[in-house]
Amino acid sequence: MISASPTTKAIAWMMGALTSFAVMTVSVRELTGEMHAFQMLFIRSAIGILILLPFLQRGGWGQIRLTYLAGHTARNVIHFTGQVLWIFGIGLLPLATVSALEFTSPLWGGLLAVLFLGEKMNRGRWTAFGLGFLGVLVIVRPGFVEVSEGILIMLACAFFFGATGVATKWLTRRESALAIVFMMVVMQTVFGAVASSFVWAPLAWHQTPWLILLAVTGLTAHYSLTRALAAADATFIMPMEFLRLPIVAVVGFLLYQETFEAMTLLGAAIIFSGNYASIRHETRTVVR
Repeated sequence: MISASPTTKAIAWMMGALTSFAVMTVSVRELTGEMHAFQMLFIRSAIGILILLPFLQRGGWGQIRLTYLAGHTARNVIHFTGQVLWIFGIGLLPLATVSALEFTSPLWGGLLAVLFLGEKMNRGRWTAFGLGFLGVLVIVRPGFVEVSEGILIMLACAFFFGATGVATKWLTRRESALAIVFMMVVMQTVFGAVASSFVWAPLAWHQTPWLILLAVTGLTAHYSLTRALAAADATFIMPMEFLRLPIVAVVGFLLYQETFEAMTLLGAAIIFSGNYASIRHETRTVVR
């Protein structure tokens, strides 16, 4: 049996991450207006701990170490901040717009990966970044669309998500994906417990399925993303996040009747072509 190449594995894990992130977005939208972001993140992380415990019981506790505690702490402070901004953004903007603005995060992540991780850019990756950035500009149209509070929040969120990707990549060189995700839910349960104590609201039964879905997809999204980053460079993986836009745009149309804009479709096509060029370049390089 021929085993899959690291690039193929990275692409497969990234597709799992993108699907999970899309479902998680719907869960957040359903809870927005009924529950504060801090409370969502606390409950999601607490459920995540319960889900992961059986996996750790089967011989996984040896992976949990305190050697890189500072790195985990830095990653989760950055990530928790980005998630809070992301949830606020989902409540203020259409899903496709949220995703479009969020897609500036791979640009930040790629730049930070080159500066701090010593990764190299190649022609395929430059193409993905260039066309990805162009696609976002086509969708956002700076100077032609009002820069609202939601847009500013999502631009800040994108920077924190980009930095999270780089911190995750740094940790994958030292820790397993299970350890990284477990430390995430533990630390963010603590962060969320403290923050949500100021805004806590009673829970309702109809929120339960969405909270469970939020917790499960939160785990599968970050586990899949971590496995993808462990298999390939961040400068290759992070531009693939641009593919989330057409997925979320379709979800927004089907579930919330958010109409497709021509410029959104054009931008999505430009973004996809950049990702396709990058993947083709990487797979040809591996074959050679």
